[in-house]
Amino acid sequence: METNFSLDFAEIGSLVTTYGMRLLTALIVLVIGLWIVGKISRAFGKMMQKREIDKSLQGFLRSLVSILLKVLVFISVLGMLGVQMTSFIAILGAAGLAVGLALSGTLQNFAGGVMILLFKPFKAGDFIDAQGYMGTVAEIQIFNTVLHTPDNKVIIIPNGGLATGSLTNFSQQATRRVDWTFGIGYGDSYQKARQVLLGLIEADERILKDPAPFIALSNLNDSSVDIVVRAWVNAPDYWAVFFDMNEKVYETFAKEGLNIPFPQMDVHLHQSK
Repeated sequence: METNFSLDFAEIGSLVTTYGMRLLTALIVLVIGLWIVGKISRAFGKMMQKREIDKSLQGFLRSLVSILLKVLVFISVLGMLGVQMTSFIAILGAAGLAVGLALSGTLQNFAGGVMILLFKPFKAGDFIDAQGYMGTVAEIQIFNTVLHTPDNKVIIIPNGGLATGSLTNFSQQATRRVDWTFGIGYGDSYQKARQVLLGLIEADERILKDPAPFIALSNLNDSSVDIVVRAWVNAPDYWAVFFDMNEKVYETFAKEGLNIPFPQMDVHLHQSK
C-alpha cells in the first residue's frame, strides 16, 4: 500500500510539474501578449489622430484591432495549454462565412463607410453629385450618407455605392469656373458684344482676375452667333455670379442695341392659279 501511494504521489507530482509549467508559461504569454496588444492599440490610435481620421471611426477601428489581437493571443494561449483549436477555428470560420453571406449588403455598406471616412473623398458640408442625387453632405454615418438637397429634401445613400461609384465634389476646390454661352444676331458686331461682356465682368468684384476671363466666338448657329464666356470665382459665389451675369447681359444687350435671337421660322404661302 505504501508503494502504490508513493507511485501515485510521484505521478501526481509529475503531472503538476508538467502542467504547472505549461500553465505558468501560458500565463506569462497571456500577460505579455495583452501588454503588447495595448501598446499596438495605443500606437494605432495615435497614428489615426495624426492622419486626422474621423473621431467616430477612430474609436471603432481601435476597438476592432484590439479585439482581433486579443482573440489571437487567447487562441495562442489555449493552444499552449493543449487545447485542440482546429475544430474551434473551423466552427468560427463557418459561422463567420454564414454571417457574411447573410449580411453581404450591410457589410458592403459598412466597408464603404470605413473607406469614405479614411480617404475622405468628401466631408460634411461639401456639395456633391453622386448616385443620381445632388446635395450638401449633412452627415456621414458608418452605413449611410445623408444629403440635404437645395429644395430641402433629405436623401439617404448607402455607403457601398458611394465608395465604389463615381461622384463629383463641387466643394473640394476653392475656386470654380463659370461658363456662359450668349447669342447675338447676324449683323450685330461681335467686337461690340465682346467689349460689353468684358465691361460686365470687370465690374463684378466677385469674378477673379487670375485666371483671366476668356471670351471667344464659339459657334455660328442657324439663327445666332454664339459667344462663349468663361470666368473664375470663389466656389461659394458660383451660382450668384452665374444668375447675376445672365440678368445683366439680358438688360445691357438691349440697351446697347445687341439682339438676343430666338429660333424663327418663315412660312411662305403660295396661291395656286
